[in-house]
Amino acid sequence: MQNRKSFKADLENKKGLFLQIGLVLALASVWTAFEWKTYKDGPGSLGDLEMTMDDEEVLVTQRNTPPPPPPPPAPPEVLNIVEDDKVDIDELKMESTEISDDDVFELMEVDVDDGEVFNFVNVENKPVFPGCEDLATEDERFNCFNTKIRQFVGKKFEFPEMAKQMGIQGKVWVSFIIEKDGKVSDITIERGVDKLLDDESLRVVNMLPKMIPAKVGGRSVRMRYSLPINAKLQ
Repeated sequence: MQNRKSFKADLENKKGLFLQIGLVLALASVWTAFEWKTYKDGPGSLGDLEMTMDDEEVLVTQRNTPPPPPPPPAPPEVLNIVEDDKVDIDELKMESTEISDDDVFELMEVDVDDGEVFNFVNVENKPVFPGCEDLATEDERFNCFNTKIRQFVGKKFEFPEMAKQMGIQGKVWVSFIIEKDGKVSDITIERGVDKLLDDESLRVVNMLPKMIPAKVGGRSVRMRYSLPINAKLQ
């Protein structure tokens, strides 16, 4: 029997090709199904956000305060009219203060208590130590007084031997009065160190020479003076 089918019309020859095409299409469909993304309705589908900003309204509260009451009227000013013929006005007399050469002045004496003891700050003229009389100013004479009196004490002071052996030293403050005749009196120890040094300080101060006394109002007065004596071992 003669085969009437041609080779081209035989589909069995192309079965493998169709199988491959089918597999490719099937795989493509599966891959497309896995990769396909779907979204449910959510925030992205809410549409465009429309926002309007309203101007803030400020409420103005204005209180109508009543005006303050007017001040009370001032009391009427009462003028007392005084007749000229009933008032006596004393005239102010101005005296001249000019000084002529014929005017005579009287010096007022200052009352000074004979027993009063002054401090060197309160006297007009401070005492003068012998040898300081020729200096010009009051300050120079008083500086000379301080220097001379310390030099005198430094030369006359003899350090007690017992105090040397015991190592006693220090500053002794001696107070005394320069009387109106320039002599020294009422010698006392204001702040002592030891009896040995105190006694020697009293002895030396008692040897001070006669001085020109302090003066107040041109009169000699008594003046108290404090002298530090630094008894120091060499």
